[in-house]
Amino acid sequence: MNYSNIPSPCYVLNEDILRKNLELIKSVKDRSGAEIILAFKSFAMWGAFPIIREYIKVATASSVNEAQLAFEEMGSKAHTYAPAYTDADFDTIMGYSSHITFNSLNQYNRFKDKVLAHPHKISMGLRINPEYSTVETDLYNPCSPGTRLGIAIEDMPSELPDGIEGLHFHTLCESKSFDLQKTLEAVESKFGKYLSKIKWLNMGGGHLMTHKDYDVEHLVTVLKAFKKKWNIQLILEPGSAFNWGTGVLVSSVVDIVENKGIKTALLDVSFAAHMPDCLEMPYQPGIKNAYMQAVDGKPTYRMGGNSCLAGDFVGDYSFDKELQVGDLVVFEDMIHYTMVKTTMFNGVNHPSIGIWNSKEGFRLLRKFGYEDYKGRMG
Repeated sequence: MNYSNIPSPCYVLNEDILRKNLELIKSVKDRSGAEIILAFKSFAMWGAFPIIREYIKVATASSVNEAQLAFEEMGSKAHTYAPAYTDADFDTIMGYSSHITFNSLNQYNRFKDKVLAHPHKISMGLRINPEYSTVETDLYNPCSPGTRLGIAIEDMPSELPDGIEGLHFHTLCESKSFDLQKTLEAVESKFGKYLSKIKWLNMGGGHLMTHKDYDVEHLVTVLKAFKKKWNIQLILEPGSAFNWGTGVLVSSVVDIVENKGIKTALLDVSFAAHMPDCLEMPYQPGIKNAYMQAVDGKPTYRMGGNSCLAGDFVGDYSFDKELQVGDLVVFEDMIHYTMVKTTMFNGVNHPSIGIWNSKEGFRLLRKFGYEDYKGRMG
């Protein structure tokens, strides 16, 4: 990919890599018999949906907007789950959903009659909390004590409520198949009496099956065995797996400053606004042709964002030569979750969005400007 032909700043999706990921995901779907659907909370770049629909045709939604996007741009009704639904949104959500999962029995009792009376069949489910998770970062662990997500076994009724056809859990985050296997053992141990009475089990996201170290064959074995044992439809809704390694954020150096011996390359992007996971997780993203740590004898820089937040920086990186104003800095693996979590904090320019493939080169899908910023504010 020739980054010099791409406007800075810009998110660039690599269609060739995306298709490889989709081929693997579809293979798991076909061989295991499980349904695998796209999670918009990780990737909502609808300009790429025509590509995804060649392999996967259904999506999961966590809001009324995502449900409408699934209906309009994926061409199918969504599997919808949200921590809480409102009266203002629920009628619209029903129109765009094939499945609706409730986070609590309170929510189920509040909206069940509407779902049962809806002219189109909607399959209802409950989110359960197996109280088991291998996720180590509390920010992403839905099973930590006091969680607001899902129903613990001691709070479940002895029999499934009227109209409930499925159960849903989400305990993984960029996890391996062996983590899923252990989670399923916890689900069977605590919720086994319900499994013979449901039509489907949604295993949520976090199945990082496109990672090079993921044991795909073990995943297929686990899914086939569980499906055979309980004779229910299995549903997976991975996020990162669809877009793992599929794209970059192209940025440029606009200034270089130094304080107390620390050189900072000021960029035309913001970590706070455009790469928030770097500060939330936190983690240090890779940069093409850079070292992920300070290397003795090589020019070393902190990467600085263009917002006024004092902590809007990540570092340190070493390069083979001194950086100059105008040089490109290309952040790797910036498609999954990154784009959907961006803001226009400080009114900084939002990166453009484009797609690249080896046959046609780069295609710009969207450029943002003042009207986009102003339109969000009033």
